[in-house]
Amino acid sequence: MLSIALKMLLGDRGKYIGIITGIALASILMIQQPGILISIFARTYSFITDVALPDIWVMDPMVRFIDDSQPMLDTQLYRVRGVKGVEWAVPLYKGNTRVRMSNGQLVTSNMLGLDDATLIGGPAVILEGRLADLRLPDSVIIDEAGARGRLAKPPATPDGRPIPLKVGDMLEINDKRAVVVGIARATATFGSQPIIYTTYTRAKTYAFSERKMLSYILVKIKPDETVPAVAERISRDTGMAARTAREFKRMTLNYVRKNTSILTNFGFVVVIGFIVGAAVTGQIFYNFTLDNLRYFAVFKAMGASDRMLQGMIFVQALLVGFIGFGFGAGITSLVAAITRGGTGLTMTLNWQLLLGSAIAVAVIVLLAALISVRKVMQLEPAVVFK
Repeated sequence: MLSIALKMLLGDRGKYIGIITGIALASILMIQQPGILISIFARTYSFITDVALPDIWVMDPMVRFIDDSQPMLDTQLYRVRGVKGVEWAVPLYKGNTRVRMSNGQLVTSNMLGLDDATLIGGPAVILEGRLADLRLPDSVIIDEAGARGRLAKPPATPDGRPIPLKVGDMLEINDKRAVVVGIARATATFGSQPIIYTTYTRAKTYAFSERKMLSYILVKIKPDETVPAVAERISRDTGMAARTAREFKRMTLNYVRKNTSILTNFGFVVVIGFIVGAAVTGQIFYNFTLDNLRYFAVFKAMGASDRMLQGMIFVQALLVGFIGFGFGAGITSLVAAITRGGTGLTMTLNWQLLLGSAIAVAVIVLLAALISVRKVMQLEPAVVFK
């Protein structure tokens, strides 16, 4: 009987393709939108992800997220270094700066000042140049997206493309000279602003004059210590907040989620995709069942049980659901692979997202099957003789 159910389904090509198309479109919406949302959320704490070496981030207690750095006095660095259990602690400057292009345009960028001696916090992937070249006079390293995008040199012709920055080019940062000594690959930020790496001392000269310039202190604990114990000592002895990378990420993510409407907007699209998918699939599948009522009546007249007829309908529904979800997930994964590593909108897919979308598709097809089952259960076998 199951083979007959599949022949019934595949025999009506129009409705078969229509059901699969509806499920595929619903799957694309339910996978793509959360995938983009996950990528956007990951960008909010991308810098924390890139700086993976330290165990603890020390900051002002009023900091709410990564870009909300509250400057501290440089003397706090020496206080942290004196805490028991700290193997090393280095300074980090993080702030916004203005870069003047050759055409006079000002571009706001993220500037990171790394410890002069160790350069901890620098980019892990250097495409051109060397990280050690930051110790040269007036040197900076630019992230790849910024070098090809907002910080690219104006085109040579009116209709030409911008010319990417390369090693040896000059920049003007807050009316001061900067020499590009390297191009690095970094995770895109939430605002997609260019990232400029330099030393901590030079960052203080590029930035506007302020009494406090220390944004964060990166701490590595000794091998025989535990992170919670050292973090508690740092907070007690210095009055600063000491958080692990995971805690800092969670704090940043919670701030963005609570203070923006991103989650609501993307969630609304996912709900619409589920409703539209359920409506389209349910309508087409119900019409398919109506067109085949005479066959189900024959099966009833021949003695087929209600459970057998229900099994036939659920097999048909699960088959189109499986195929439709496969097409939708495949198309979305292909788009995610193509856009990966780009500077624009990207998608992050994981097994939890795919599993959740698969469950949603299963709910859609089962609802459609239940509507059709109800019609078949009310069918009288005598209808076949009319």
